[in-house]
Amino acid sequence: MNEQQIIDRIRKQAGDERIELGIGDDCAIYRPKANEDLLFTTDFLIEDVHFRRDLFPPDAVGHKALARSLSDIAAMGGDPRFCLMSIALPPTIDQGWLEKFLKGFLKLAKQHKVTLAGGDLSRSAKIVCDVMACGSAPKGKALRRDGAKVGDIIYVSGKLGKPWETHQRPKPRLEFGKLLRGRATAAMDLSDGISIDLHRLCRSSGVSALLEKVPVIRGSTLDLALHGGEDYELLFTMPKRLKPPRGSFRVGIIESGDPGLIKFHENALAPLGHDHFRE
Repeated sequence: MNEQQIIDRIRKQAGDERIELGIGDDCAIYRPKANEDLLFTTDFLIEDVHFRRDLFPPDAVGHKALARSLSDIAAMGGDPRFCLMSIALPPTIDQGWLEKFLKGFLKLAKQHKVTLAGGDLSRSAKIVCDVMACGSAPKGKALRRDGAKVGDIIYVSGKLGKPWETHQRPKPRLEFGKLLRGRATAAMDLSDGISIDLHRLCRSSGVSALLEKVPVIRGSTLDLALHGGEDYELLFTMPKRLKPPRGSFRVGIIESGDPGLIKFHENALAPLGHDHFRE
């Protein structure tokens, strides 16, 4: 297939009824509602960094490409609206692989009422996919990283330590995130490991934290739960007086101290989660 045939096939499958103008023009047109804030995020999915082609079927690659960006929308308590997908493919990828990739991508999009509104196509040595997602939240109600207060309790939305090789279809915690609006003081998604993500949240909020315990998924290890990443659960803080959503796990408490400092088992916990540029 040539580029135009691929675009036509994607447009036929994606649909654009939820926006003013979708695939086929230079830009998509989206008309927001009154009294809503728009949320924008973008995430790469790169072969041999975020997935291996010999371990991930094509539909799982498509699912994960969108799920990564939807997890960011969930972390801010938003509702996803539309997305843009740019993908570069090596010559070894055939039409069948691309069809299955789109099937996984669009299945998740349909589940969460997300319109694929456009993107770009190119060639590369390995599969590289970048998904930009737009969501919305009621004006002034989006969750942020910078609001944690001393004395707040730290929670996660599920058990941690999912190995990236087998965690092929992460579930964006969109409904859970909306339950946190107006209740959580700070929130973010856990994609790089709680050791580094809690560090980032505390730095943004100007606080430190005592990490008391970490819920580890069956068959995993504490080390993977602390530093592995790819969990796509939500990390959030709430005042003591408020009860967290069902399924939450308490993991610690916010303290005063050096911004970003995390203590675990009476020692400072190094932020050893995933960092693309760590030597």
